[in-house]
Amino acid sequence: MKIIDLRSDTVTQPTPAMREAMAKAPVGDDVYGEDPSINALEELAASKVGKESGLFVPSGTMGNLIAMLSHCGRGDEIILGKRAHTFLYEGGGISTLGSVHSAQILEQPDGSLALDDIEAAIRPDDVHAPRTRLVALENTHNRCGGTFQPPAYVAAVSEFAHTRRLKVHVDGARIFNAAVAQGVDVKELTGPADSVTFCLSKGLCAPVGSVLCGSREFIAEGRRWRKHLGGGMRQAGILAAAGIVSINEMVDRLAEDHARARRLAVSLGHFPQLVLDPGSPATNMLFINLAENAGVDAQQVADALRARDVLVGVTGKRRFRLVLHYWISDADVESVVVAFGEALA
Repeated sequence: MKIIDLRSDTVTQPTPAMREAMAKAPVGDDVYGEDPSINALEELAASKVGKESGLFVPSGTMGNLIAMLSHCGRGDEIILGKRAHTFLYEGGGISTLGSVHSAQILEQPDGSLALDDIEAAIRPDDVHAPRTRLVALENTHNRCGGTFQPPAYVAAVSEFAHTRRLKVHVDGARIFNAAVAQGVDVKELTGPADSVTFCLSKGLCAPVGSVLCGSREFIAEGRRWRKHLGGGMRQAGILAAAGIVSINEMVDRLAEDHARARRLAVSLGHFPQLVLDPGSPATNMLFINLAENAGVDAQQVADALRARDVLVGVTGKRRFRLVLHYWISDADVESVVVAFGEALA
């Protein structure tokens, strides 16, 4: 029996084309800069998001950490959202490893940071305060429902920051979902910012890895930090080969995941025990709440779904997250609806 895993798009596995590319990948020692597959991936990634240079890293968490340590020094401060992945789920690495402070501001419902709130968080030039150095955005925004930011917003924040001598980093783990959802070139979402990370191992299906992109000078500094963090890899071109396939072949098809998420939302919306977040899904994530009179909690429903070979994420006592991805078919969507009906009966 197939397990329908909607917990995250991190559960995706490499496609047959990726496995073939990995088997045939030319490799070398990346620490020496001699792995042709990694070099090709970094060049492709940077070109794709409109940056001069790229750096292959094992994870998005490491990519974000490297970016922030490269932009900031000890005692500097980053402005980011209270529900940002970097703040909630990356181990406090900017503080524990970089001695970098954070100023958290509450996101708007669409996941954006209001310019007025950013401005209010900028520190004065005072010995009593840390120096504000960086504004960090998340696009798409996980904990705000997989929402996306439009090009105009990214441009506005970047212009606002740059006029105040601040840098802008985009945690773009799912930046291609944001681009596909809006029908825009991803460069429109990354070009105005100073740096961006994006994951190869979520909706793009590569087995591991992310890429950090920015200017040549910035990536040179990032490479140094990657060494400090133990992220130097040797013949990792085997992994990079899958990443090349993911960028070249898996981006446009993300629209299929978004369409299936919408279809699933419509079907689940017919159950009176379920309440969808307004506007959900924006991309491939579907957030659902149990109604007050449902008579069960989220974990009980999740356990009942698991017994029916459907896995969902529980993000609160009455809240679920369902994430659509390459390995979820139209038939699977129908099976999920049936399983929910049985679990809620």
